[in-house]
Amino acid sequence: MSKTYTTSQGDTWDIIALRQMGSEKYMSLIIEANSKFNQVVVFPAGIALVIPAVPVATATTLPPWKR
Repeated sequence: MSKTYTTSQGDTWDIIALRQMGSEKYMSLIIEANSKFNQVVVFPAGIALVIPAVPVATATTLPPWKR
């Protein structure tokens, strides 16, 4: 389930991903969910962003019937 995050002055995509989702690697998911802001590098305060749910990792070493 997604949630909403309101930016603080100076927030960047990677900082938001780290604080809200636990890792900078989720930055692209947040950008995709907020495509109208994809040109913003450093956010001003007060922008409401959608934060998607963190994808659940599945073990790739398990056979398909055990996933």
